Amino acid sequence: MDGILRIAKNKKAHFHYTVEETVECGIVLEGSEVKSIRSGNISFPDAFAEISPSGEVWLKNFHISPYTYASVFLHEPDRPKKLLLHRAEIKRLQRKTMEKGYTLVPLEFYIKKGKVKLLLGLCKGKKLYDKRADIRERDVSRDLQREFAHRQDG
Repeated sequence: MDGILRIAKNKKAHFHYTVEETVECGIVLEGSEVKSIRSGNISFPDAFAEISPSGEVWLKNFHISPYTYASVFLHEPDRPKKLLLHRAEIKRLQRKTMEKGYTLVPLEFYIKKGKVKLLLGLCKGKKLYDKRADIRERDVSRDLQREFAHRQDG
């Protein structure tokens, strides 16, 4: 990843959802929000994106802690943030999210060429048996790695 600084990754999203496709988008932020994001003071376990009837995409339940060194002009930590996408992408995502079970989930936040970017995933919720299969698969691969490392050591 050339020139990209990863800030945060939503690991639970891959457990709770099947990611169908991803879209990179920008975020409309205030100055103190950018500084707070750069220092890693964000939380987004329940965050999701919503397409408004006017054709704008908004990120909800995304918390940016106030920047400690900001003076009077503090930002509101839980305000909805507008996402920047092309109109054609918004229409395509809107058609997809109309289908049952699809939602827009933030997967990753990073800085690219000095701008804060968001990797937005078009996701479908997993059933309980899918989650169990993922856990089982992860346990088996971990056991194989452990066995392989043990045999390498002698």
